[in-house]
Amino acid sequence: MNIQPKITPIYQTSVFKFEDLDAVQQYFDEPGSRYLYSRNGNPNTDELAAAVNRWEGGAGAVATGSGMAAIFAAILTYCQAGDHVLCAADIYGGSAALLNLELSRLGISVSYVPFEQLYELKNYVQPTTRLLLCETMSNPLLRVVDLHALVAECQQHGLKLVVDNTFSTPVLTRPLTYGADLVLHSVTKYLAGHSDVTAGAVVARVAEDAARLRQIGVVFGLTLSPMESWLSVRGMKTMRLRVAAHSENALIVAEFLDQHPAVEAVYYPGLPTHPQHTLATMQGAGRFGGMLSFRLPDDAAVVNGFMQRSRLFPFAPSLAGVDSSCSHPLYTSHRALTDAQRAELGISVGLVRLSVGIEPVEELLADLAQALG
Repeated sequence: MNIQPKITPIYQTSVFKFEDLDAVQQYFDEPGSRYLYSRNGNPNTDELAAAVNRWEGGAGAVATGSGMAAIFAAILTYCQAGDHVLCAADIYGGSAALLNLELSRLGISVSYVPFEQLYELKNYVQPTTRLLLCETMSNPLLRVVDLHALVAECQQHGLKLVVDNTFSTPVLTRPLTYGADLVLHSVTKYLAGHSDVTAGAVVARVAEDAARLRQIGVVFGLTLSPMESWLSVRGMKTMRLRVAAHSENALIVAEFLDQHPAVEAVYYPGLPTHPQHTLATMQGAGRFGGMLSFRLPDDAAVVNGFMQRSRLFPFAPSLAGVDSSCSHPLYTSHRALTDAQRAELGISVGLVRLSVGIEPVEELLADLAQALG
């Protein structure tokens, strides 16, 4: 029977069979010719890595068990004990926790660079500095980095540039085309897109780094399961359409919040008042993604009241699903930051982050109106 499925089946197996010793030798002699063990490679995981790699225009990619595993793999691609990492101060709290709590135990140190000084790194670079880690759009304040300028600054100091592109997605921005060395994603978010997967991915600009990423993934066991890989690939097939819808809705929601008397400030690159609006327009081809944050009074009772009244923005500490949600950086994603770091970034009780879904936008506006009322 000649079975030719249109969609790749789920290879839910931990190990693959060989006919004899010659077959297993072929596996080692001809990389990619066969599969051995799903930690080393699986058709579903490889399909996901190839899909992310195509979107980002890289030389190779690896799929990982989570976005955190992707960050870990990216840093280890270039760093060992004794090395130093620069990190944008506007960074996901989980990234900061990894750098502060765990990589320090491995002898890798970190310094944080304020957003305003990202393009003047000379006062932060040490002899052992290997890379700069940043986000295309920062979490949660949606600051947008100038990738052209940042690549030039990193090259001047001999640093690798690692960009977390989770918020932007390659639909809006492809950092490798600007000269970044690695780009990573929490596939959990927009790439998979339906809040039912935990996964990550890292894409390399050059083949040598791609090979190193694959080695790290195999040896450290950062591998993603076949089922999660299959779901992620399925989600990516609608990513272009979803991101367009997220972006359209988020701009309308941001404009609504910007005029609401209960809201003190709105952080969304699509607003003309955003400090990096022109840059974001260029790097995102006129779209600005589905994430925004806004500021209520610094009163937990006010924030709780909004969360309790909202029906379409449930308090769910993640993002990028087709269904809208809200989160609270101070209490969730950025708990690992110090009080001083949070104060410097303006992450206070009143800051609320919205992940704007693809529901009919008039329903979202009506819900926000009553929740803020």
